[in-house]
Amino acid sequence: MSERNDSAPEARRIVQRGLYFDELEDGAVYVHRPGRTLTEADNVLFTTLTMNTQALHLDAAWSESQPFGQRLVNSMLTLATLVGQSVPQLTAGTIIAQLGLDEISFPAPLFHGDTLYTETTVLERRLSKSRPGQGVVTFQHTGHNQHGKVVALARRTTLMWTREAHEEAERGRGRLET
Repeated sequence: MSERNDSAPEARRIVQRGLYFDELEDGAVYVHRPGRTLTEADNVLFTTLTMNTQALHLDAAWSESQPFGQRLVNSMLTLATLVGQSVPQLTAGTIIAQLGLDEISFPAPLFHGDTLYTETTVLERRLSKSRPGQGVVTFQHTGHNQHGKVVALARRTTLMWTREAHEEAERGRGRLET
């Protein structure tokens, strides 16, 4: 049994977070890993939870007679995973709000057992005119399957903190030590 040394310096605490507005680089491509293999269970659960009864996601026998010859991963699951893969690296704890998604497309299908890999490009950043210490960031998310084929694209606009303003807000709430 070891004795606690009260005079020992406290270990530095590092909180995992995304990047602040001022840390993002215009034109940079952020590669998110690990990829996510989407399974039959993922697809059926997501599809039924969201009450999407489309046979292309649920009915294997019927889907075999359709152009792709098998069930497709629900495109809303693909979209949610595409955005979700970017969160730990880019927006965890640094986003204020998602302002919108647009230019969403699915140029190729994703099937059960396919792995989705996502990359994000920062298209544009600007400081907010009406919200000091915050900025608007537009991202382009691109999802590839394990063969490198693009299966999903989405443009996403977010409102994000600058580091200084967020730290000041946290201190004001008593959440950051000075």
